[in-house]
Amino acid sequence: MTTPAEGERAGAGGYALLAFLTLLNVMNFVDRQLLASFANFIKPDLNLTNTEFGLLTGLVFIMFYAAAGLFMGALADTVHRPRLIAGALMLWSLLTAASGMARNFVQLALPRIFIGVGESALTPTSMSMLADRFPARQLGFASGAYYMGVPIGVGVSLLIAGYLGPAIGWRMCFYLLGGIGAVLALIMLFVPDKRKTHAPDGARPSLIAIIRQGAAITAQTPALFLTMTGAVVMHFILGAAAFDQLWYVAERGFERGEIARMTGLIACVFGVAGNLFGGLVGDAWLKRTGQSRAVFLCWLMIALAPINLAYRLAPPDSVWFWAGIACGYFQLGAFYGPAFATVQELAPPQVRATLVAFLILVSNVVGLGVGITGSGIMVDALIARDIANPYTWTLFSFTCLSMLAIPCFFFAGRLRPAPAPAAA
Repeated sequence: MTTPAEGERAGAGGYALLAFLTLLNVMNFVDRQLLASFANFIKPDLNLTNTEFGLLTGLVFIMFYAAAGLFMGALADTVHRPRLIAGALMLWSLLTAASGMARNFVQLALPRIFIGVGESALTPTSMSMLADRFPARQLGFASGAYYMGVPIGVGVSLLIAGYLGPAIGWRMCFYLLGGIGAVLALIMLFVPDKRKTHAPDGARPSLIAIIRQGAAITAQTPALFLTMTGAVVMHFILGAAAFDQLWYVAERGFERGEIARMTGLIACVFGVAGNLFGGLVGDAWLKRTGQSRAVFLCWLMIALAPINLAYRLAPPDSVWFWAGIACGYFQLGAFYGPAFATVQELAPPQVRATLVAFLILVSNVVGLGVGITGSGIMVDALIARDIANPYTWTLFSFTCLSMLAIPCFFFAGRLRPAPAPAAA
C-alpha cells in the first residue's frame, strides 16, 4: 500500500476508518475519565483521601499506561495493527467492568494498572494507521477528528455520572461500559491493515532498533523536542482537572449530579468545536502563513489565557466561570490536531507510531502525573494547614504552570518553520 500523494485526498475507506477509530477513542476516554467523573460518588464510597484519589487517577494509571505505550507504539510498527487494537480494547474493557467490584483503594488500583496497559495501544496504533490513509496536508484534520474522542469521551463520561450515576450507581455504569467495549473489540478484528511498507522485501526492524531511532530523531530535532515539551507542560492543568468535580461541589456549591450533567454537555459542545477548530484552522494556518502549527497553538493559548485564569477565581454565578469551563474544553480539543500533526510531520514513517507513543508517554508520566498527583498532595497539604479554598488555589496554580507551554510552542515553530505555502 502507498500513502496518498500530497495532491490527493483520503478515500472513503480512510474516512470510515477514521470514524471507527474515533468511536474507539471515545470509549477510551469514557473509561479513563470514569473515576474523575464519579469522584463525588467513588471518593466517599471507598473513603479515599485526596492523595489516594490523585494516585488512582494519576500515577497508578499513568505510569503503566505511558510505559506500556512506548512498547505498544514500537509494536504497532511491526505487527498487525487492528488485531493489536482489538486485543488491547478487550483487555481494558474487561478490567473496567472488574473495577466496578472494588471495595477499597488497593482493589481499585490493581485493575487501573492494567487498564492503562490496554489503553496505551490505541492512540499510537491509530495514528500510524491514519497516517497511511491521509496525505500530510490532511493530517491535522485527521488527528483533530480522532481526538474528538477526548472531549466527547470526557463529556459522555460526565453525562453518565450525572444521569445514570444517581439512578443505577457507579458500579453498574462500570459493568455496562465494559460490556460495550468488549463488543467493539470483536468488531475491530474485521478491520484490514493496509500498511505502507518501509523496508525492502517486507523486512521490518526490531523493536529495540525502532525505539533507538525514535530517541535519536527526537534528540536531533529541536522543533520536535520543544513541541513535546510544550505538550508535557500543557498537561499539568489537564491532570489537575481531575479534581474539578470535587472543586465544583466543595467550593462552588453545586450538587454532584447537576454539575456533572452541565459540564458534560459543555465538554461535548465546546470540546468538539475545539477539535474542529484546531484541526481545520491549524491546517489552514500552515497553508496560508507558512508557519508551523506549533505557532498557531502558541497564539491560541495566549488568546485564551485571561479567561482560563479568571475562571479559577470567579464565583459560580459569574460569566467568567462558565466562559472558563467552555474555554478549557475548547483549548483541550484544539490542542490535539496541531500537536500530533506536527509530530507526525517531523517523524519518519517507520518510527511514526513510536514517536507518537513517546509523546503520549512523556505527556502522561510527567504532565498528567505531576498534575494529578501533585494536585492531590497540594490539596491535602492546604487542608492540613486550614487554608480556605484549597481546591481553588491548587487549580489556579496549575493553570499558571501550564502556560509555560506558550514559549515552548513559539520556539518550536521558530526553529522549524513550515514549508512555504504552495502556489494556488
